[in-house]
Amino acid sequence: MTSNSPASLLQAYRSVRAHTDSLTAPLSDEDQCIQSMPDVSPTKWHRAHVTWFFETFLCKPRLDGYAEHDPAFGFLFNSYYETIGKRHPRPERGNLSRPSCAEVTAYRRHVDEAMGQLLTLELDDEIADLVTLGLHHEQQHQELILMDIKHVLSCNPALWPAYRALGEAAHAARTGADASAVKCADKVRWASFDGGELAVGHDGCGFAFDNEGPRHRVLVEPFRLADRPVTCAQWLEFIADGGYETPTLWLSDGWGQRLAHGWEEPSYWHLADEGWQVFTLEGLKAVAPDEPVCHLSYYEADAFARWAGARLPTEFEWEHAVTGLPRTGNIGSCASLHPGPANGPTPALRNEQVELQQMYGDVWEWTSSPYSAYPGFRVAPGAVGEYNGKFMISQLVLRGGCCATPEGHIRPTYRNFFHPHTRWHFSGLRLAAAQ
Repeated sequence: MTSNSPASLLQAYRSVRAHTDSLTAPLSDEDQCIQSMPDVSPTKWHRAHVTWFFETFLCKPRLDGYAEHDPAFGFLFNSYYETIGKRHPRPERGNLSRPSCAEVTAYRRHVDEAMGQLLTLELDDEIADLVTLGLHHEQQHQELILMDIKHVLSCNPALWPAYRALGEAAHAARTGADASAVKCADKVRWASFDGGELAVGHDGCGFAFDNEGPRHRVLVEPFRLADRPVTCAQWLEFIADGGYETPTLWLSDGWGQRLAHGWEEPSYWHLADEGWQVFTLEGLKAVAPDEPVCHLSYYEADAFARWAGARLPTEFEWEHAVTGLPRTGNIGSCASLHPGPANGPTPALRNEQVELQQMYGDVWEWTSSPYSAYPGFRVAPGAVGEYNGKFMISQLVLRGGCCATPEGHIRPTYRNFFHPHTRWHFSGLRLAAAQ
């Protein structure tokens, strides 16, 4: 993101904090207070929590004379740091009508002023590393803000309120042809990769989260990877062919989730008189056949792969395939906040001119890899050691970023992770197969 000099860290700090403010600017105070399910946090809680991180780990212990904004905020806005102290239960964050959004804004300004003072001082490596971690932590919450507010707004089916105004492209899609009548005419194109002993994981140069390392070697068999993510047109074929009605396509736990939750289509899809529609951050629009399908659970992705006669890639296959590709796409400042169609090949050619597209951005891609520690992983000392290691159980890894991922917040080694039944994140899939 930046160097460790005080001036560059201060510039990066101000940029990241300003981006959070710009993301929340379209929202009313009422929008920011709702918790629509236990996995979702109210927007104002996100704004306060990332501020609490800087106050707790930097301002209070590192800035002489710092005056804590409100001692109660440590209880209200601690997320999961057991070593810091007790905290308000996650499923009850929506019950906090106080502090108000205006008070949260005042809290952010108070801590920003203190951080401005701290970042004019001579910084040791530990402080610089904590600031950098805090900035990447806030970027994670910037994506969560968009994920969560989409779910919040989707719970108002009478109005289908948009996070931001419907763009010209969305208007065109909204009035487009009935997507349910579209068949997937073009076949999947495959890029082939040799196997062997591969080095994977972060190499230690530049920032990475603790779960991305240490770098180590794995054995990978030769494999093929689809040139692009699975599209809505392909998913419509899966629906039409009884994919949601065929238990032999599903893992046992997945079939149980499908029955329990009544899954018959991806999250945010609705079948209207005029055809399939999808709720987006720009409101309701027609499902576009050439867009990557989004908001799938791992179970749905796995069932589709089995239906297609393929499988999901491992995270190491994905990392090997993306090596050397530019980190560009529908992501960061270029993002439309909704997955878009493939606009053309990436600059890198793969095996007999088959080109990998949309490896970064658009949708997080489910892999078949369990979220667990790499060989040699060690939890960092102190409270920051609770960052990722404690969650390494019962979740699956996703790779590649999405249309809501901030600029500069994705790497080939970045490991996102979610429980297999969850769907509110921007998640899709790319097929893999043996050679």
